[in-house]
Amino acid sequence: MSSTSRPIDLRVPGLAAEQAKRRPSSQWALVALALSMLLSSLASSIVNIGLPTLAQAFGASFQDVQWVLLVYLLAITTLIVSVGRLGDLLGRRRLLLAGMLLFTGASALCGAASTLWLLLAGRALQGLGAAIMMALTMASIGATVSQEKTGSAMGLLGTLSAVGTALGPTLGGVLIAGFGWRALFFINLPLGLLAFILAIRHLPADPPAATAERVGFDHPGTLLLVATLGAYALAMTLGHGSFGPLNAALLLGAACTAGLFLRVESRAASPLIRLTMFRDSRLGASFAMSALVMTVMMATLVVGPFYLGAALGLDAARVGLAMSCGPMVSALAGVPSGRLVDRCGAQRMTLVGLGAMLVGAGILPLLPLAFGVPGYVAPLVVLTAGYALFQAANNTAVMADVRPERRGVVAGLLNLSRNLGLITGASLMGAVFALGAATSDITRASAQAVAVGMRSTFGVATLLIVIALVIAIASHALARRNRPAGPQRQGAQGPE
Repeated sequence: MSSTSRPIDLRVPGLAAEQAKRRPSSQWALVALALSMLLSSLASSIVNIGLPTLAQAFGASFQDVQWVLLVYLLAITTLIVSVGRLGDLLGRRRLLLAGMLLFTGASALCGAASTLWLLLAGRALQGLGAAIMMALTMASIGATVSQEKTGSAMGLLGTLSAVGTALGPTLGGVLIAGFGWRALFFINLPLGLLAFILAIRHLPADPPAATAERVGFDHPGTLLLVATLGAYALAMTLGHGSFGPLNAALLLGAACTAGLFLRVESRAASPLIRLTMFRDSRLGASFAMSALVMTVMMATLVVGPFYLGAALGLDAARVGLAMSCGPMVSALAGVPSGRLVDRCGAQRMTLVGLGAMLVGAGILPLLPLAFGVPGYVAPLVVLTAGYALFQAANNTAVMADVRPERRGVVAGLLNLSRNLGLITGASLMGAVFALGAATSDITRASAQAVAVGMRSTFGVATLLIVIALVIAIASHALARRNRPAGPQRQGAQGPE
């Protein structure tokens, strides 16, 4: 991927001049995009600490208020590809601005909710706004910064996403203590309005390519994809670790609707997802690696609290402090990782990032046996730093050469692979942990059983990273073999 090739300029006449005119505003536009990423991440993590307070405020069970988290995650997972495609058809700037307003207005509705059902409705709308912001923020990078700075921009987005995840529990605790649970949602109002004002003033107008392909929206494909993703997400989240007949039925339903979706897409005049884009092995490989890596990262969140508390004997405060090291490292490493990608290339840094993750995951269950808490934190730092580098490299590799009129849907697919990895990781890694500890109630397991479960979980995690490395190496080898002998092919990852 040459840093001197600019596929956008070659495909859209006059776009170079347009980019030159808007370059002074690009920094403020990038700030608006970064705020959008921060808000969508913060809205997920800030609510976790407020669940007991919400249960008390609404007189609801803990299982009921957990839907405040689930409905937000389900809305993003099921709709993110569809809103990305809508951005391609209607114009990404226009839809992103609408998403910012929807997210901000839904946050106000959540904060003013008088019943749990009204809060859940607000969270669903907030999730829709977040899906728009997540998909179109990443898709808008190519129109905001020059191609040689794409890695740095992707690293910044990764940093703000990690900051939102790390900041949520601490900020949420302060807000609840000082202002009550409604402040968890009202905090989004000034930040959302600031992002909207910056975006409307500085985000560049949609180029002609963004509105040229208006042959219609694929309603049947959209409904089938939403049904597939919704059934899969529910199958992985319902039951809280147990897998019963309902989960099996939902998985079967997801498989059936997925088959129907592929059939519809192969025949649609204007499909939601062009299946031909997966002829480029690098695109499918990037999505698969993203899902595998996020499954591994979810293992640190699922297993970490139990291991630190039961096996290493930490109290709740010190468990939280140790757990916060991961998001902090991810936040600090995001921008430097992006610069490394710009300097050294996305493919090389993908392999380096996965290699670091392999080392971290491999030694994570071993070092604490000899060094205690520092032996846990040090591998976690290596694992998370490798993840930050991989994420910046993989996102850059996917988005740098994608055709402008397909950026929205490809960004949606990239975010979808991440979310599916998180959902699968919560279910799969939790099951592996319980199986390794030989108990159905992990809260009652002995320290030795928890340690065995830890080793089992990260044995599987190490295997998943090895699979991701094999995919990366095979994909790069295949790409080199298929590369034309002449000038570098443009738009390789966004074929017609």
